[in-house]
Amino acid sequence: MSEAIPNLKALESQAQAMLAAGRGAEVEAMLAPLLANGSGPISLWAMLAQAFRVQGRVVEARPIQEMLVDSLPGHLPTRFDLSETLLLLGDFERGWREYGYRYSLAHTARIERKVQRPRWDGRPIPGQTLLIHDEQGYGDTFQFLRMVAWAKQRSQAKVVLEINHEMASIARRMPGFDMVTLRGELPPHFDVHCEMMSLPAAMGLRLCDLPGDPMPYLAALPERRAAWRDRLAPYSGFKVACLWAGRPTHMNDANRSISLATLAPLAQDGVTFFSIQKGPSEGEGLSPPPGMNLVSLSPEIRDFEDTAAILAEVDLLISIDSSPVHLAGALGCPAWVMLPLLPDWRWLLGRDDTPWYPTVRLFRQTEWGRWDQVIDRVVAALTEQKRLG
Repeated sequence: MSEAIPNLKALESQAQAMLAAGRGAEVEAMLAPLLANGSGPISLWAMLAQAFRVQGRVVEARPIQEMLVDSLPGHLPTRFDLSETLLLLGDFERGWREYGYRYSLAHTARIERKVQRPRWDGRPIPGQTLLIHDEQGYGDTFQFLRMVAWAKQRSQAKVVLEINHEMASIARRMPGFDMVTLRGELPPHFDVHCEMMSLPAAMGLRLCDLPGDPMPYLAALPERRAAWRDRLAPYSGFKVACLWAGRPTHMNDANRSISLATLAPLAQDGVTFFSIQKGPSEGEGLSPPPGMNLVSLSPEIRDFEDTAAILAEVDLLISIDSSPVHLAGALGCPAWVMLPLLPDWRWLLGRDDTPWYPTVRLFRQTEWGRWDQVIDRVVAALTEQKRLG
């Protein structure tokens, strides 16, 4: 395809490290001369596309990724990368189609289900049974549970919802299916199946279809709400739930997660923060930054029912991109999300709202790694929100 580039492996290794550090402009400057004649190793073109993405220039990355897919149609990682760019740009029609290539990648092979039944294609199948199964993270499932009822209406089928144990209790109270089975159990007989995140492709989901009805589509358990209302009652003023770190094994966790200390500037009179952080960073909530009025609820949170009840009883959630954000949105609870310069595809670009959740507000980085600028805007918004009551 091109003349050999000396020390290609070393160049690739150097560029990958720079991209991981957000140094997209430097990678672009390094690679562009090598690719100026329109040819060159596929790996360098892929890294040039990522260099554009890291700089927030996603539109410029798209034609390179499309060229790579045309050149290597069977290379699934390339198609998956293109799908994320298309969805980030709001091109749902092609984006969902390419997203179907998400399996058999290094980080997705473990979640692929080998199902010996055809995948539902969106057509009516009255008299048949449709198995809809969750597949990825908790946030993904909270986000796409809305489509289960839509799929039942479209398919005219009996719908069996297969879901993980941790979310089953909340999901059982949601309308739009006939039966729930738990992941790991042998499901009842079914004729066709569909992964929850393949429903958009099957049903031709468009941006204008969002957020859809009903909204909200999940509800906190009344008994848990009452218990947490009593637990939070001694704290006066504006109540803000918060978390600052996601699952460490997430592909983009280094860019989305921060420390509790980063949130310290949010502290102000009349605001009580409640940590709902779980996982390795949970302990930070037990030693909050000086001057930050923070109570750690984390040790008391047993499951998502508790999290849902807390979100329903506080005034606001402030969080990085995390599963409780999606839970808050599905519950119709106010949430502010702090996003990196290159966000996950579901948050789109250049907007401070999201079509997925009417009660969610987005605060985006404008420079790679500059959380301080995001925090400054959140501080100003929190001050205004508190003033308005």
